[in-house]
Amino acid sequence: MTVRAPAKVNVRLSVGPPREDGYHDLVNVFHAVSLFDEVTAEPADRLRIEVRAAPGSPVPVADVPVDDGNLAARAARLVAARLGVEPRVALRIRKAIPVAGGMAGGSADAAAALLACARLWDEGGRLDLMELAAGLGSDVPFALLGGTAVGLGRGERLTPLPTGGTFHWVFATAHGGLSTPAVYAECDRLREGRDVPPPEASDALAAALASGDAKELGAALHNDLQPAALSLKPELRRTLDAGLELGALGALVSGSGPTCAFLAETGAHAADLAAALAEKGVAASLLCAHGPVPGATVV
Repeated sequence: MTVRAPAKVNVRLSVGPPREDGYHDLVNVFHAVSLFDEVTAEPADRLRIEVRAAPGSPVPVADVPVDDGNLAARAARLVAARLGVEPRVALRIRKAIPVAGGMAGGSADAAAALLACARLWDEGGRLDLMELAAGLGSDVPFALLGGTAVGLGRGERLTPLPTGGTFHWVFATAHGGLSTPAVYAECDRLREGRDVPPPEASDALAAALASGDAKELGAALHNDLQPAALSLKPELRRTLDAGLELGALGALVSGSGPTCAFLAETGAHAADLAAALAEKGVAASLLCAHGPVPGATVV
């Protein structure tokens, strides 16, 4: 059983003040893009994880855990526990989504593992996979849903958003990753002493998505975590500036970073922009993709 799940870019991430439980209320507009991890689940004598880069992918995978530190392993154990079976499964993960790059690759793997293990063990279709996904992490439900959606709460309460066309992207990966908790902590530090308002939606962003207007979407991109990511990894500013100077319609750090996302007018424009950025030497690798695309899907 093989399932593929997409990466995401946050076209808007509005972050409220820290809550008592340590999380933050968010208005998080997710957009699924055509970079996919694949998870193949097969019956085995015990839970085993194997991780490799997808064919042709530049994504390094040496630091991806192959034990219970992998969110896909936790997903498999959760499905097994809910069904009262042993988690006897081998999960082969093929990664094309940047690792620790702010594009929810681990969450995509978890969503794919949830669906694959449910297909293996849940013959009666008893499980609510969205509910299980929310228990695994804030980004996992969207990896199941795909498309474009606004997430509230920690990001797990999703409402699909209408999208009127296809958007073309270039993603510039960085050398080394950023820890999501560290980026949120830095965001709180940078805003310390300020009156932080509740997170807000953007009518301009929603209108741009609905109309399929790439120029309007580029102007509406926003990420409250970007100052924190730039504080922790200042070289990202050079990458963002280079993309805008080379003609990107908009640019932002994706999620908690450090991957930088650039919006292009067309697929051909994205390819040209990626080539120009490569000549500038401002990224570890450059990936072109489009969105929106579906969530976790059996292939």
